Amino acid sequence: MEKHVTSVKTVEEKTDKSTGVIYRRRIATCNNVIPEFLRKSSMLKVPSIYMEEESWLNMQARIMTIKSHCLTWTQYASLSEESVFRASSDNPNWTEFKQKGTVTVHGAGFLNRVFEAFAQAFLNQGVKKSVRIMETILQERCGCPFS
Repeated sequence: MEKHVTSVKTVEEKTDKSTGVIYRRRIATCNNVIPEFLRKSSMLKVPSIYMEEESWLNMQARIMTIKSHCLTWTQYASLSEESVFRASSDNPNWTEFKQKGTVTVHGAGFLNRVFEAFAQAFLNQGVKKSVRIMETILQERCGCPFS
């Protein structure tokens, strides 16, 4: 449901027989969202960006963890994100959602800070989109309104 994701391929999937935890590793192909004015360098003029996502779903403990990181430009930047969905301790019918991300840019000289600021703003927008997408999915499945 994310407009910048053009394809997702599952490259590994397994279930731990003893715990029942389902593990998936996927590669997402995404549009290059870096603004044109920052794409003066040939290294940034790529049509697609690749992300790796790993997820662990533990139905018994009612916890899902998702970790993702960028596979493109690893020699210049590190972008990673971790999300955890779990049953709320206040109400087991509610879901707690925690997300954290890190951005580090190196090797771009004085532009390091510019790229970090752009990536940070983009990830912050992504958090809001993630919540809206999750609410949409929940509305479709249970018909519950969210506000």
